[in-house]
Amino acid sequence: MAVVFKPDVDLAERPKVSICIANYNGMSLLPDCLDSIFRQEGEHMFEIIVHDDASTDDSANWLEAEHRNVKLLRSESNVGFCVANNRMVNVACGEFVLLLNNDAALFADALTTLLDDVLREPASGIRTLPQYDWESSVLVDRGCLLDPFCNPVPNLEVTRTSVAMTIGACLFMRRSIWDDLGGFPAWMDSLAEDVYLCCQARLRGHAIRVATGSGYRHRQGASFGGNRVQDGKLHSTFRRRALSERNKTASLVVLTPAPSVWPLVALHLLLLAAEGIVLSVLMRSLAPWHGIYAPTLRWTFSQRKMLLSRRRDEQAQRNTGLRRYFATTRFLPQKLRLLRRHGVPRLG
Repeated sequence: MAVVFKPDVDLAERPKVSICIANYNGMSLLPDCLDSIFRQEGEHMFEIIVHDDASTDDSANWLEAEHRNVKLLRSESNVGFCVANNRMVNVACGEFVLLLNNDAALFADALTTLLDDVLREPASGIRTLPQYDWESSVLVDRGCLLDPFCNPVPNLEVTRTSVAMTIGACLFMRRSIWDDLGGFPAWMDSLAEDVYLCCQARLRGHAIRVATGSGYRHRQGASFGGNRVQDGKLHSTFRRRALSERNKTASLVVLTPAPSVWPLVALHLLLLAAEGIVLSVLMRSLAPWHGIYAPTLRWTFSQRKMLLSRRRDEQAQRNTGLRRYFATTRFLPQKLRLLRRHGVPRLG
C-alpha cells in the first residue's frame, strides 16, 4: 500500500517519489487530484508538495486545514508555473520527482507503472503516462512528437514509446536529472517550458519515454485557460498563445542543433508574422497581431543576446547525434493539421 510521507517526520526513510503540484485558484480541482494520489496502489513511500501561487480562492487554506500531510509552499506573489515547480523540486526529498497539474488525476497504478518502467529502461531520462480527456475518457496523447517549429504533435501510436516531449501536466524523472538540466527556465513564466526541458534533455542524450500502461485524466486548459476543442473549434486565449509562441521560439533558437537552425528560425519568424497578419484580417481586428505575434517578434529580437548565450552553453553540452535528435520530429507543420481539422482558432 502506498504511504504518504509526512513533512514533519524524521528523514531516516526518505520518500521514493516527490509529487509536485503547482496550484493557483484550484479549489475545484485539487480534491480530485489529491484523491487520485492517495488511492495509489503498491508499496511506495511518496511525499506531496503543493506550491500555492498567491491564490485568491480558499485552496491554500483548505489544504492547510484538511491535508496536514501535504507540504504547502505559499507564495506571496504570483510567480508562474516555472518558478513554482523549481521551488517545489528544490525542497523535494524523493529520488524521483513527478510534476502533476492540479487539473489532472492519476490512474491507481500510475506510480507503480512509472517506477517499473524505470527498472525496464533505466537509461531513459524523462517519462510520462498516456493522457486521457477528463470528460470523454478519449486518449489525448501518449506523449508528443514535435514539428520543426517546436509545436507538439500528439502521439497516438500504441507501439511508440520513444517521444520528443511530455507535457508538464504529468512529467516524471530522477531528481538528479532535473538538477543536471537546471529545472525550468524561470524567465519562461509558463507554457512550453516542457518543450524546452525535453528538448534540452534529448540534446544531452536522455530519452523521453511514455510508459505502456496506466495513464492520467486531464481537464485540459482548466488551470490556465484555453487549449480545448469545443464545437469543432480550438479555443485559446491571447495570453496563452503569446507565452506559447514566445517560449517555443526560444526553444527553437536555443536547442535545435546544427547550423541549419538559422534558416529554420528565419522561416519560423516569417511564418509567425504571416500568421499574425492573416489571423488579424480574418478576425477583422488587430488584437491577434498586437496581443500575440508582435510581442513574440519584438521579444525574440530584444533577447537575442541572451538566447545566443544560452545556445552556446547548451550546444556545448550536446551529447546526441542529429539523426537521434530529429528521430521524433514530424516535418509537416502541426498548425496546418490543426487548421485543416478545426479551422481558424477562437481567441478570447
